[in-house]
Amino acid sequence: METRELTVVAGSFVTFQLLFSVASPLLSAVLTPAYALVPANKLTEWNSRLVSTVHALVVGLFCLYILCFDDKVNADPVWGDPTLVKLNVAITCGYLVYDLVLLACNWSTMGDGFFVCHHLAALYAYGYVLTRGVLPYFANFRLISELSTPFVNQRWFYEMLKYPRSHRLVVLNGVAMAVVFFLVRIAVMPPYWASVFATFGTESFTRLGLGAQVAWISSCIALDVLNTIWMYKIARGCYKVLTGAAARRSKAAPEPEPLAALAQPPQDAVKNHAD
Repeated sequence: METRELTVVAGSFVTFQLLFSVASPLLSAVLTPAYALVPANKLTEWNSRLVSTVHALVVGLFCLYILCFDDKVNADPVWGDPTLVKLNVAITCGYLVYDLVLLACNWSTMGDGFFVCHHLAALYAYGYVLTRGVLPYFANFRLISELSTPFVNQRWFYEMLKYPRSHRLVVLNGVAMAVVFFLVRIAVMPPYWASVFATFGTESFTRLGLGAQVAWISSCIALDVLNTIWMYKIARGCYKVLTGAAARRSKAAPEPEPLAALAQPPQDAVKNHAD
């Protein structure tokens, strides 16, 4: 791994750590007054999910740019010029290391074996991209999946803010989460694996060597298995939200106030103060 990539990985790790410990608490308190009412044992996860959203937006949008405009990578998916892809992957690796450290330090409240497996599989595969510059197209293609993360995190934020599942914002986000998750993690599997199989037996594939081949294929299988499991859980949750919202509307039952509303002063108090 070159000095530039090591610097980006280290800088990414430090940046996301600062976002978690400094920027997120300040920004959350300003944007969401109800942040002060979030249980203390959930504040760590709140800040980590805000950082996760920032990482997903940065890396996901950079990924789309590379797919659209990096002709060298698209022309040679196995050995194309990996300069921009390595930069994007280095940012992600720094984030993954930061998140693994965070999970280890808060395992009792945030520990999740699926996330650990996901992170380790990704680091294993991305290590070859950073050290040998191979498979840039495929590495970048996998990063499209990050575009679903903001919706997943927003769902958790709504739960923490006590928004009822029938609330319009929760329902809309739930549907968007299911649709985007399917598009960027499930629907892309056939074209992705078609591109993978198209390289089998070629001179470019042979040049990779057994180590890179095993890392590439095994990590992709592991990630797709995890994505399929998560898609099943999301689809079930989305179905429950939609059917629950419909049932509540038919009964015309009043919805409880979300925590965000409770954090605001009553309108009468505001008017009295103004008087």
